Amino acid sequence: MIHPNDANGDVLRRMEARGDDLTKPRNIDFSVVFVDGNSAEQFAQHFRALGHEVSVELTGTKQDFPWDVTVVHHMVPSHE
Repeated sequence: MIHPNDANGDVLRRMEARGDDLTKPRNIDFSVVFVDGNSAEQFAQHFRALGHEVSVELTGTKQDFPWDVTVVHHMVPSHE
């Protein structure tokens, strides 16, 4: 399969190279960073209400956006 030439496309290519079957659904983590904890919690609450597993952490991975929210979604991996 041909994937776009970007970070997400790179992940999909690596998965295929390992022999991963990209037609099978699995849990996929989506990460979003925020400036403050209040914004992160509001975002997280929206996805919790939809039934997703969500975590909020003060990681400081990005200096200007220290809050990390990870949303887990069970789906077939795709670039879209």
